[in-house]
Amino acid sequence: MSAGAPGKADMKSISVHELRDRVDVPLIDVREVDEFAAGHVPGAVNIPMSVIGGRLGELPDGALDVICAGGGRSGRVAEALEARGYDVTNVDGGTNGWVAAGYPVEA
Repeated sequence: MSAGAPGKADMKSISVHELRDRVDVPLIDVREVDEFAAGHVPGAVNIPMSVIGGRLGELPDGALDVICAGGGRSGRVAEALEARGYDVTNVDGGTNGWVAAGYPVEA
């Protein structure tokens, strides 16, 4: 992507290590229900990418973080939400990165 081009280059992102230290920013997990049930970052709320467009009213006011398995789906969701005016940050590496870092998950 060229410098100054819109899209991922402009999207805010954080690492799983930075996510671990964030305490007052809601985390939305956009993986499908079965993926979420198999294990997710503690405190995350599941609103799958496949239905999030119809559930925007459930999103919290103010800043929010989005996560998926590896960062791809959440990146697309972050871009779409940003275009609608949301203050959103994508979690690079996603839940897989969280698990690889040795952080706990809830099932």
